Amino acid sequence: MAVDKNMQVLVVDDYKTMLRIIGNLLKQLGFNNVDTATDGSMALQMMRRTAYGLVISDWNMEPMTGLQLLKEVRADGSLKETPFIMITAESKTENVIAAKQAGVNNYIVKPFNAATLKGKMTAVLGPF
Repeated sequence: MAVDKNMQVLVVDDYKTMLRIIGNLLKQLGFNNVDTATDGSMALQMMRRTAYGLVISDWNMEPMTGLQLLKEVRADGSLKETPFIMITAESKTENVIAAKQAGVNNYIVKPFNAATLKGKMTAVLGPF
């Protein structure tokens, strides 16, 4: 089954430049329905109103981190199946393990390009 490029994608990052970069990469890959949130609690509110086909979230955010957001999503019956990709500047093994234990679908270390993003998204969603 092909990935629906019209699905809603939510990008969560407290750094507006990263929101723009990831949004542009998604556009390059053909995804035009991209929403953004600047922190985890805002993202959770948005997820409770809109069915997202994918969430791409930064790890390091205040006041709610990407890991806390992921745990909240996985604990919510209506959201727990949402595909979730975590982005971080740190490739610490303990972070990867914590994210995996919390139920992350995939993990991207900054810096990354469209090809890396597409590869991670393909691994989570299937080919597109």
